[in-house]
Order: sequence, then structure tokens, then C-alpha cells
Amino acid sequence: MGQYVAPIRDMQFVLHEFLNVTEEFKNLPAYQEIDADIINQVLEEGAKFTQEVLFPLNHSGDREGCHYDAATKTVTTPKGFKEAYKQYVAGGWPALGCDPEYGGQGLPISLNNSFYEMLNSANQAWTMYPGLSHGAYECLLEHGSEEQKKFYLPKLVSGEWTGTMCLTEAHCGTDLGLLRSKAEPQADGTYKITGSKIFISAGEHDVSENIVHLVLARLPDAPEGSKGISLFLVPKFLPNADGSIGERNPIFCGAIEEKMGIHGNSTCQMNLDGAVGTLIGQPHKGLNAMFVFMNAARLGVGMQSLGLTEVAYQNALVYAKDRIQMRSLSGPKAPDKPADPIIVHPDVRRMLLTAKAYAEGARALTSYVALQIDRELNHPDEEVRKEAAGEVALLTPIVKAFITDNGWIATSEAMQVYGGHGYISEWGMEQYVRDARINMIYEGTNTVQSLDLLGRKILMDNGAKLRAFGEKIKNFVEENGLDENLSEFVTPLGELGEKVTKLTMEIGMKAFQNQDEVGAAAVPYLRVVGHLVFSYFFAQMAKIALEKKDSGDKFYEAKLHTARFYFGRLYPETAMLIRQARSGSANLLAMDADLF
Repeated sequence: MGQYVAPIRDMQFVLHEFLNVTEEFKNLPAYQEIDADIINQVLEEGAKFTQEVLFPLNHSGDREGCHYDAATKTVTTPKGFKEAYKQYVAGGWPALGCDPEYGGQGLPISLNNSFYEMLNSANQAWTMYPGLSHGAYECLLEHGSEEQKKFYLPKLVSGEWTGTMCLTEAHCGTDLGLLRSKAEPQADGTYKITGSKIFISAGEHDVSENIVHLVLARLPDAPEGSKGISLFLVPKFLPNADGSIGERNPIFCGAIEEKMGIHGNSTCQMNLDGAVGTLIGQPHKGLNAMFVFMNAARLGVGMQSLGLTEVAYQNALVYAKDRIQMRSLSGPKAPDKPADPIIVHPDVRRMLLTAKAYAEGARALTSYVALQIDRELNHPDEEVRKEAAGEVALLTPIVKAFITDNGWIATSEAMQVYGGHGYISEWGMEQYVRDARINMIYEGTNTVQSLDLLGRKILMDNGAKLRAFGEKIKNFVEENGLDENLSEFVTPLGELGEKVTKLTMEIGMKAFQNQDEVGAAAVPYLRVVGHLVFSYFFAQMAKIALEKKDSGDKFYEAKLHTARFYFGRLYPETAMLIRQARSGSANLLAMDADLF
């Protein structure tokens, strides 16, 4: 059922040649001992686990789905999922990027990030079980009490317990200020929480012995809106003092959603009937604490679509080389066969290169952001940490929205390569398309991400974060602008940088008169900035490839071809997007709603 081979060579290129992570790690005390050999060994072992254990369960898990038992209110995951999770825990994988104080291996986020790409390519639905646990770990690490951290983090780090985020409710969707779940204080310092949550990924399952739910709810004296939300830790089983499993907490799965994709992951309706919880952080500050989890999830969703883009590309490529149909327009390329392999046809090449370019651009972007997180958390210089944090904040909505948009495009193109076989489930391609479409919606729709980028991350600070990143682009253009070999990459990069500056100022001026101008421009604006980031990274990668193209390694030749395709075929979308963003809100809002 298809195949997956972890793209270790390109991962090594991004980490060692593009980002030069081992030099970066020398400036981070926690990672000074991490060298290329350690990185490569982890990648190779990760490839074995994802290729041999997880990938074979992907298609079967999608076909079988999860099973809900209404009598016991429990969920059974597809065949093989629980056993794969045991192997994952036994291999120490949950602890890879976690703090040694709590049993972690203390390896860089940027390395853990590459492993997660492999996990998502091999089996996105399965990966969501441990993936959400890492977000819960990060949230508790930053906002949990010492008692909470001491008691719960070792269990999450080891993988013995998993975690979830319980945010939305049926009536409020993304607008969490409308949520109604209530938390009543108890004499012993705990809270009894009542309410219902929907769309809770991995909310109930059988892969771990306990589940740590992070739940948003309101205290009795809470003000209305988002400023009245608190965050609570609500375990499925109340643990005993020695850490063993105790009595069942009344937080139950009422049903699992029947959805278009990620069937192997249980998306649950969760009901709390006086469930016991403890407060995380300060009262009424829960949304701020949960943003740690939410941002981790948004980066994780970008990784999911990168994983899908890569595996869809790999399988479409194998099919295109094997499937014979028609002759090349310029004459037979396989005269010994009754027809040519379809990879000779220009439009098949376009579809394959679209997926390839979007995968390689996303790999560069997500690895870059992961390295900035390493710098933000570990660099001894406060100014460096602050700069890195600003870049992570700026690029997070781009990782989530741009990569998932592109993942939908890429998986759709990969499915198209198969022709009529593409929508036949036995080939596996239609699953990637279904899974990829979901990624554009959850953890904040891509429109929400676009509003976050333009409204909060750029206009709210008068473009400071964007200017700081733009300065890096400007310096690269100035340093390489006279190199004729690089002009095909550097010139369009410089032009787009200037256009983004002008577009940002124009939208900002319009927004002073009418805030709807931000909402009207946000979605095309994010894609323009996404292309600016990809252009910057592809130009840098092309420079490295040009320097090494005579090495005899065909990898660099392929990298150059991919960069040229990106600038020739995908980058030009920016001209249309800029016109869309400039067209204003009137063509959207002038028509009376009754006329629709």
C-alpha cells in the first residue's frame, strides 16, 4: 500500500548546510555537545521507526477508524495503534526534546521537529496522540505549579500518560470568549468542572493508561469574554499520591465525530460532570496560558501538512515513473514500450514539482522556526532570545496557514497524477487529500491565522517584527545582488520584499479608516508574505547548491532545478495575490446580505 522513505538527505541539507545547526548549538549551553553524528543517528533511527512501524498502519487505520463503546464511553484505536505506541515509548521517543529534569533527553527542538515530520508522513492520525502530549508538556512547563510539574511532567515525558487541549464548545467555535463551562472552587483547593467540549483530538483512547486534559472554563466570579477564562488540569483518572492510577474522574467521551479524514484519531465530544481539576496559572488568565499549547499545536499542524506533502509527492513520483500512457509531444521517450511513462509529460512534471517545491520550502521554514525556538529558550543573551521570540511569533501563522494551504494544493496535485486511480482508496492518495483538507481548518482556521499575522503580529506593532525579518532579506540581497549566477533568485526576492513593504503600509493606512480592510486583505496578504519567506529560503538554498553543483552529487543539481521551478511557476502567484489584497473591502461588503 504505497511507500514512504524518510527524506534524510534533504533534512541533513537543511540542518547542516542551510541552517548550520551544530555551529548554532555551540552558542546554546544546553546543546553544545550535540554534533552532526548525533543528529544523523537520531534521524536514521527515526526513519526506521516511522517507515517500518507507523507507515504500514496508516491506510489500515484510516479504513478501520476508531471504535466507540457507548456503554463504557471508551474508544478503541485501530488495530496496531496501541502496540505501535508501546514501541514508541520503549524507544524513548516521547522524551526526545524534553527537559532532563523531568526525564527528557534534552535534545534540540530543531531535531525533534525533523522527527515529527517523519511521524506525520508515516501516519498523521497516529502521531496526533503523542503530538498533543508534547503541547500539554510545554504548557505545564511554562505555567504549571511546581507540584503540577513534579507530578505530571515525568508521566507526559515518558509517554506513560498523554495530553489533550479542551477548548471549543458547540456554540462558540473559535470565539472562546463565549464558552460556558464552569469551574466551582472546592474546600480542598481543587475545582469541580462542568460543561461540554467538542472536536477534542485524542480526547479518549486506549494507547496510554491516563489522559491529562487541559480544560478552559469559567470561575463563578469570572468577567465576560476572553478575559474571564481560566485553565484547569483535569486527568481522566485521578492519580494516587504515589503516581499510580486512582478513581475515574467524571470527564467522559459522549461520542466520536465521523469526519472526512484522520479517521485513525479519535475526535471526541467530551462531557464534564463535576470533574475534579486543579488551576493552571492565575485565575482568569487561562487563555494566555493555553496559547503556549495553541501555538505549539499550530506549528504542529504545519508539520502535519509538510508530512503529507512529502509522502504524497513520493508516491506520485513512483507512479509517474511506472505508469505508461500516450507519447511525449516531442517524440517517443521509451520507444521499446507501447507508450511513454507519464513523467515525460510537462503538466505531470508541473504537478510533481509543485509538491516537491512546497515540501522543500516547508522543510526549510519549519526547521528555521524550530531553531529559533531553540535560541529563544536557550541562548544566554537576552537580546538574542527576544529577537528569536519575535521571529517565532511572526512566522507561526505562516507555518500553520501557508504550509497547510500548500499541503492541500500539493496533495491534490499528487492525486491528479494518478488520474482515475487517484480517487480509488486502494492507492492511498485520496486519504492524503482528505487529511490535508482538515489541517486548513483546525487549531484556528487559516483565515484566523491570516488575521493574526496582519492584525496582531504586523499592524499592532507597526510592522516591527516584519521589518526585523525584512532586514535579513535586504542584507542577503545586497550581499548577493551583483552575482550574476544568483540573479534569477535574488532579483525577484528583492522585488517582492519592496512590494510587501508597500502593501503593508497601504493596508495599514486603510485600516485607520476602516478595520474591515484588514479582514478583506488578510488571506491573500498571508500568502504573499509566505512566498516572501519561501523566496528568501530558496534563494539561500540555491546559493549553496550553486557552490556545490560541481561536486558530483546530483542532489545539488536537483535542488537548483526545484528552486528555478519555484521562482518560475509558484512565486508569480504573488502578483495576483497583491492585487487581491489591494482591491479593498467594498467588493466583499457593499452588497446587502439579502441579495446573496
